[in-house]
Amino acid sequence: MSTPRRLLLVNGPNLNLLGIREPEIYGHETLADVERIVTDAAAARGVEVTAVQSNHEGVLLDAIHDARTTCAGIVINPGGLTHTSVVLRDALAGVALPVAEVHISNVAEREKFRHHSYVADVAVVRITGEGVAGYARATTLLLDVISGGAEG
Repeated sequence: MSTPRRLLLVNGPNLNLLGIREPEIYGHETLADVERIVTDAAAARGVEVTAVQSNHEGVLLDAIHDARTTCAGIVINPGGLTHTSVVLRDALAGVALPVAEVHISNVAEREKFRHHSYVADVAVVRITGEGVAGYARATTLLLDVISGGAEG
Protein backbone atom coordinates (compact mmCIF):
# COMPACT_ATOMS: atom_id res chain seq x y z
CA MET A 1 0.00 0.00 0.00
CA SER A 2 1.37 3.42 -0.90
CA THR A 3 1.69 6.30 1.54
CA PRO A 4 -1.33 8.63 1.44
CA ARG A 5 -0.65 12.00 -0.17
CA ARG A 6 -2.47 13.92 2.53
CA LEU A 7 -1.63 15.68 5.78
CA LEU A 8 -3.93 16.43 8.66
CA LEU A 9 -3.68 19.99 9.99
CA VAL A 10 -4.94 20.21 13.57
CA ASN A 11 -5.48 23.49 15.39
CA GLY A 12 -6.63 23.34 18.98
CA PRO A 13 -8.69 25.53 21.28
CA ASN A 14 -8.83 29.28 20.73
CA LEU A 15 -6.94 29.18 17.42
CA ASN A 16 -10.21 30.11 15.72
CA LEU A 17 -9.57 33.54 17.32
CA LEU A 18 -6.31 34.16 15.46
CA GLY A 19 -6.19 37.73 14.23
CA ILE A 20 -8.41 38.84 17.13
CA ARG A 21 -6.92 37.26 20.25
CA GLU A 22 -3.85 38.99 21.68
CA PRO A 23 -2.41 40.18 18.35
CA GLU A 24 0.72 41.40 20.14
CA ILE A 25 1.50 37.71 20.81
CA TYR A 26 -0.17 35.85 17.94
CA GLY A 27 -0.15 38.47 15.17
CA HIS A 28 -2.91 39.58 12.84
CA GLU A 29 -3.08 36.53 10.57
CA THR A 30 -6.20 34.40 10.83
CA LEU A 31 -6.90 30.69 10.97
CA ALA A 32 -7.81 30.91 7.27
CA ASP A 33 -4.30 32.29 6.63
CA VAL A 34 -2.78 29.36 8.54
CA GLU A 35 -4.81 26.86 6.53
CA ARG A 36 -3.77 28.54 3.26
CA ILE A 37 -0.09 28.56 4.29
CA VAL A 38 -0.12 24.84 5.06
CA THR A 39 -2.18 23.97 1.99
CA ASP A 40 0.22 25.92 -0.26
CA ALA A 41 3.34 24.38 1.32
CA ALA A 42 1.90 20.88 0.95
CA ALA A 43 0.60 21.48 -2.59
CA ALA A 44 4.13 22.44 -3.66
CA ARG A 45 5.01 18.82 -2.87
CA GLY A 46 1.87 17.30 -4.41
CA VAL A 47 0.21 16.70 -1.04
CA GLU A 48 -3.33 17.62 0.00
CA VAL A 49 -4.39 18.88 3.42
CA THR A 50 -7.41 18.18 5.58
CA ALA A 51 -7.81 20.89 8.22
CA VAL A 52 -9.64 20.71 11.54
CA GLN A 53 -9.93 23.23 14.34
CA SER A 54 -11.97 22.72 17.45
CA ASN A 55 -12.34 24.01 20.96
CA HIS A 56 -13.41 20.50 21.96
CA GLU A 57 -10.70 17.96 22.68
CA GLY A 58 -12.78 14.95 21.61
CA VAL A 59 -13.28 16.39 18.12
CA LEU A 60 -9.50 16.69 17.75
CA LEU A 61 -8.95 13.15 19.05
CA ASP A 62 -11.48 11.74 16.58
CA ALA A 63 -9.80 13.56 13.66
CA ILE A 64 -6.39 12.24 14.74
CA HIS A 65 -7.75 8.70 15.02
CA ASP A 66 -9.34 8.95 11.56
CA ALA A 67 -6.04 10.19 10.07
CA ARG A 68 -4.28 6.89 10.74
CA THR A 69 -5.67 5.42 7.50
CA THR A 70 -5.97 8.52 5.33
CA CYS A 71 -2.93 10.68 6.09
CA ALA A 72 0.85 10.44 5.92
CA GLY A 73 1.44 12.83 8.83
CA ILE A 74 0.01 15.46 11.15
CA VAL A 75 0.83 19.15 11.58
CA ILE A 76 -0.57 20.26 14.93
CA ASN A 77 -0.80 23.36 17.04
CA PRO A 78 -2.53 21.97 20.12
CA GLY A 79 -2.92 25.42 21.69
CA GLY A 80 -3.33 25.19 25.45
CA LEU A 81 -3.79 21.41 25.22
CA THR A 82 -0.04 21.27 24.62
CA HIS A 83 0.54 21.78 28.32
CA THR A 84 -2.37 19.81 29.75
CA SER A 85 -3.46 16.90 27.58
CA VAL A 86 -1.96 13.48 28.03
CA VAL A 87 -4.85 12.02 26.00
CA LEU A 88 -3.99 14.21 23.00
CA ARG A 89 -0.37 13.06 23.24
CA ASP A 90 -1.50 9.44 23.50
CA ALA A 91 -3.75 9.80 20.44
CA LEU A 92 -0.82 11.16 18.42
CA ALA A 93 1.42 8.33 19.62
CA GLY A 94 -1.31 5.79 19.03
CA VAL A 95 -1.82 6.53 15.34
CA ALA A 96 1.93 6.19 14.74
CA LEU A 97 2.09 8.97 12.14
CA PRO A 98 4.93 11.49 12.01
CA VAL A 99 3.94 14.70 13.80
CA ALA A 100 5.06 18.32 13.43
CA GLU A 101 4.26 20.45 16.49
CA VAL A 102 3.86 24.18 15.80
CA HIS A 103 3.51 27.15 18.15
CA ILE A 104 3.08 30.67 16.84
CA SER A 105 4.71 32.27 19.88
CA ASN A 106 7.93 31.25 21.56
CA VAL A 107 6.42 29.27 24.42
CA ALA A 108 9.81 29.00 26.14
CA GLU A 109 9.78 32.76 26.67
CA ARG A 110 6.27 32.88 28.06
CA GLU A 111 4.65 31.83 31.34
CA LYS A 112 6.34 28.91 33.07
CA PHE A 113 3.31 26.62 32.67
CA ARG A 114 3.75 26.88 28.89
CA HIS A 115 7.28 25.49 28.95
CA HIS A 116 6.22 21.83 29.09
CA SER A 117 4.76 20.12 26.04
CA TYR A 118 3.11 16.73 26.25
CA VAL A 119 3.38 16.53 22.45
CA ALA A 120 7.14 17.16 22.18
CA ASP A 121 8.20 13.56 22.72
CA VAL A 122 6.04 12.29 19.85
CA ALA A 123 6.87 15.12 17.42
CA VAL A 124 9.56 14.61 14.79
CA VAL A 125 9.47 18.35 13.98
CA ARG A 126 8.96 21.18 16.48
CA ILE A 127 8.68 24.82 15.42
CA THR A 128 8.10 27.62 17.93
CA GLY A 129 8.13 31.39 17.80
CA GLU A 130 8.07 31.88 14.02
CA GLY A 131 4.53 33.24 13.81
CA VAL A 132 2.15 31.64 11.35
CA ALA A 133 5.04 31.33 8.86
CA GLY A 134 6.31 28.53 11.11
CA TYR A 135 3.48 26.36 9.82
CA ALA A 136 5.02 26.37 6.32
CA ARG A 137 8.43 25.35 7.65
CA ALA A 138 6.86 22.65 9.83
CA THR A 139 4.95 21.30 6.82
CA THR A 140 8.04 21.24 4.60
CA LEU A 141 10.19 19.59 7.26
CA LEU A 142 7.50 17.02 8.03
CA LEU A 143 7.20 16.17 4.34
CA ASP A 144 11.00 15.80 4.20
CA VAL A 145 10.80 13.26 7.05
CA ILE A 146 7.92 11.41 5.39
CA SER A 147 9.74 11.22 2.05
CA GLY A 148 12.93 10.01 3.72
CA GLY A 149 14.81 13.21 2.91
CA ALA A 150 15.38 14.05 6.58
CA GLU A 151 15.49 12.27 9.90
CA GLY A 152 12.78 12.92 12.40
